[in-house]
Amino acid sequence: MPQTPHLEHHFTASDAVRDVVIGMSDGLTVPFALAAGLSGAATSTGIIVTAGLAEIAAGAIAMGLGGYLAGRSDAEHYASEREREHREVREKPAVEAREVGDIFRGYGLSDDEVAPILRAFREKPQEWIDFMMRFELGLEKPEPGRALRSAVTIGGAYALGGLIPLGPYILLHEAATALTVSIGVTLAALAVFGFVKGRFTGARPWKSAFQTTLIGGVAAAVAFAIARAVG
Repeated sequence: MPQTPHLEHHFTASDAVRDVVIGMSDGLTVPFALAAGLSGAATSTGIIVTAGLAEIAAGAIAMGLGGYLAGRSDAEHYASEREREHREVREKPAVEAREVGDIFRGYGLSDDEVAPILRAFREKPQEWIDFMMRFELGLEKPEPGRALRSAVTIGGAYALGGLIPLGPYILLHEAATALTVSIGVTLAALAVFGFVKGRFTGARPWKSAFQTTLIGGVAAAVAFAIARAVG
C-alpha cells in the first residue's frame, strides 16, 4: 500500500529577511513619529519634509553602519573561536574528544556507539572542528560579504520605509491635511508590513500586524502630543 509522504514545514528566517524587518520597522515608525510630532507645531510642510529627509538619511546611514559592524563582529568572533578550537584539537585532543562524547551521550548514544565517531574525527580534524563550532559553540560560519550586504539591506529598507509616512508631506502643502493622509497610509503600511513579517518569521500574521500597527501609532501619537504641548 503506497505511503503518504511525510512533509514537515519549518520556517527559518534568512539573514536578509531579518535585515529587512529591522530596517523597515524602524523606517516606518521613526520618521512617522517625527513628521507627526512636527505637524503639531508647524502649519506648512516645508520644514517637515526637510527634517524628515534629513532624519531618513541619518537613520539609514546609522542603521546600515550598525548592521555592518554587527556583521563584522560576527565574522571576527567566528574566526577567533575557530582558531581556538583548532588549537585545542591539536594540543588537547583528549579533552576535546571527551566533549564530543558528552554531546553525543546527551542524545542517548552509548560509549560503544560514540567510539567510532571519535576515531573518524581524529582522522578528519577539520570536520572535528566544524562539529565543535556548530554543536558545542552553536556558531555557523558567516557568509562572505555578509556585513556589507547587511548594511545595504538595513539602510535601504529604512529609507524605503521612511518615505512612506513622509510622502504625503512631499505631495501636499498643508501640514494638517498631510498628517491625516500620512496617518492613514502609514498605519495601513504598518499593518501590511506586520502581516508579511508574521508570515516570514513564523508568528501569527494578524497578531503581528496588530502589534506593529499599535506600536507605530502610539509612537506617532506621543510625538504629536509632545510637540503640540511644547508649541
